[in-house]
Amino acid sequence: MAAAALQTNIRPATFRVRGLTKQSLAPCRVRCAAASPGKKRYNITLLPGDGIGPEVISIAKNVLQQAGSLEGVEFSFREMAIGGAALDLVGVPLPEETISAAKESDAVLLGAIGGYKWDNNEKHLRPEKGLLQLRAGLKVFANLRPATVLPQLVDASTLKREVAEGVDLMVVRELTGGIYFGEPRGIKTNENGEEVGFNTEVYAAHEIDRIARVAFETARKRRGKLCSVDKANVLDASILWRKRVTALASEYPDVELSHMYVDNAAMQLVRDPKQFDTIVTNNIFGDILSDEASMITGSIGMLPSASLSDSGPGLFEPIHGSAPDIAGQDKANPLATILSAAMLLKYGLGEEKAAKRIEDAVLAALNKGFRTGDIYSAGTKLVGCKEMGEEVLKSVDSQVPASV
Repeated sequence: MAAAALQTNIRPATFRVRGLTKQSLAPCRVRCAAASPGKKRYNITLLPGDGIGPEVISIAKNVLQQAGSLEGVEFSFREMAIGGAALDLVGVPLPEETISAAKESDAVLLGAIGGYKWDNNEKHLRPEKGLLQLRAGLKVFANLRPATVLPQLVDASTLKREVAEGVDLMVVRELTGGIYFGEPRGIKTNENGEEVGFNTEVYAAHEIDRIARVAFETARKRRGKLCSVDKANVLDASILWRKRVTALASEYPDVELSHMYVDNAAMQLVRDPKQFDTIVTNNIFGDILSDEASMITGSIGMLPSASLSDSGPGLFEPIHGSAPDIAGQDKANPLATILSAAMLLKYGLGEEKAAKRIEDAVLAALNKGFRTGDIYSAGTKLVGCKEMGEEVLKSVDSQVPASV
């Protein structure tokens, strides 16, 4: 859903569309049963991608479908190729059919992108290029990455219990600007015959303002504290960033705004992460800090994300990579993708009851002691990707919320 959903949380249903199979570019339909009168119906584009992506997307789809059915919501699913899978299929990382399907949908759920197989491809033919193009095509500028240490997993954190226990923060990352997209960029040969690589960190005032508003709104609905992270003591782009964020603070008197340099923020995240509620920062800093925050929780395999635009469908995905070394071995942790499906329901469709069912189901599976290898500890039950998905699915239709 649009970033405006943080205020309205409303998303209209749209029509079903056609999808592509991997075997050919001929269209086919992948859908739920016909909607009953009075039920809401949404159009979801699934992008399994590479590595463990297809495994975790398959599970998340089943959980999403079950949670929706119990809350009067039905889905039409359209599966499309992206990343390495698309390169193998049609020779480009983001086929036109895929971006068109994504734009026509109510929300997009992505698995993972990349793998060793394509590491030596030219820059424009790497799987990751497809993800950048997808984000740009959907104009999803606001990336929300929660990092919460669940009571059941506090001992899985690499930090001491007293440091990790109770951590609950949200990183709001600007996603379509900054050094990842700025121009000029490239590799050239200078007058001395030496190769020189360069990128440009650039932000316009409106880009800063819109991500700051999303962050203020997010903080307002959490604990009312917002920390803006920059490098204003060195970077001109960060000086403007701090100026614009500070100027907007007067519109949110109920939110306590602070500023922190990125190097200090990186230290504080491991020294005292509980001091943070909501963090807002630029593209590259957010990329790094959100990954750091993920390890506080014990595993990157637990964390979902939502990417929102001013209008149009949101993009929801786990923050972990494609993990090609364990792909197809039933070892992946599907919980981050399942929780991304919950964020899809909550932020993308405004279906908070269905989202809560999924969140409670994840907690219920953990309360029962089920763990994939990345979060396993003595005294718990080691399960594979499929079994963990099955356990969550069993708990989805439970009418009693799981304890936190």
